[in-house]
Amino acid sequence: MKLLDPALIQKELIVKTSRSGGAGGQHVNKVETRVIVLWDFWSSNLLSQEEKIAVQNKLSNRLQGSGFLQIDVSESRSQFTNKELAIKKIIHLVQRALIPVKKRVPTKVPRAKIVARLDRKSKHGAKKSNRRWRMD
Repeated sequence: MKLLDPALIQKELIVKTSRSGGAGGQHVNKVETRVIVLWDFWSSNLLSQEEKIAVQNKLSNRLQGSGFLQIDVSESRSQFTNKELAIKKIIHLVQRALIPVKKRVPTKVPRAKIVARLDRKSKHGAKKSNRRWRMD
């Protein structure tokens, strides 16, 4: 797993602020605490081309039409805290997207299980056939 340095990624981020909803009384109407962080990972030097494609595929629901990765954070009443959370969130998302998917190895049903299932089926069928009324 590739570790991204917060100091390096922070240089490539575009940070926007806006007024946040929620609790805060009169304070919430005056201060821009909500943080929107945009990252143009296609022009980033931190990722290789293969890693950029992996991020594109796995985080497609978080990408804007222009290809920017967008994160909105308004959890705290502090703009600084929200900015820190947004950076951590972007790093976490990208690192999770870069984890390679393990290839599924198909397993074979053991012969003993197949024989046991067929034996159960034949016993169940015999039980049902014994219930029938026969005229001999």
